[in-house]
Amino acid sequence: MPSTVVHVAFAGLLGVALLASTFDTRAILVVMGCTAVLDLDTLIGVVVPGTHRAALHNVWIVLLPAAVLLWDGTIREESIVRERWGEYGARVTWTTLAALLFAHVLFDAFFNGVNLFWPVHDRFYDLSGTLLVTDQRGLVQTFVELDAGAIADSTARGTTENTHYRTGFDPTRGEPATDVERIFPIAATGERFVLTITGFAAVFVRILEDRTAD
Repeated sequence: MPSTVVHVAFAGLLGVALLASTFDTRAILVVMGCTAVLDLDTLIGVVVPGTHRAALHNVWIVLLPAAVLLWDGTIREESIVRERWGEYGARVTWTTLAALLFAHVLFDAFFNGVNLFWPVHDRFYDLSGTLLVTDQRGLVQTFVELDAGAIADSTARGTTENTHYRTGFDPTRGEPATDVERIFPIAATGERFVLTITGFAAVFVRILEDRTAD
């Protein structure tokens, strides 16, 4: 699964792309820091088994704050966010929500799955797959697989009751872990390593530009 380091690097890339010159040190801490926070459900899962990739890896983590922010910016006569932090604050907040969704929740959903709608609907959805074009089958996608018109078990997997994602903090579930190797991944594949290096390099350049401008 993508590590916290990879998620944070991806969030950094989104911050650089969406905020450009306004992606200053404070914005970097907010966008990348909030993206890292979602992996705290690794620790929650130790206390409440099954809630890793559920408690903080669901769409409500993004949709509910987005609804509040949309209400604040379009329905209220005066926006609390813009009144206190200006346009800068609104842009950083929206970018943070985008990072949470794309750099973390969906990134994990397309890599071994997350409990997308927990606690409203307790089901892990694994959207791992491919998208390709062949000369015989045309456009083919395996992200969401169907079986007799319903979502197949390969996509809609278990629940918090019977699903466990191994982590360095919680390598086993309900069993002694004294002789089990605890692995804390940084970049488990070459692609993720390149993404990590690129993300942090882009953020580093942005910091240098910001300090040079000052």
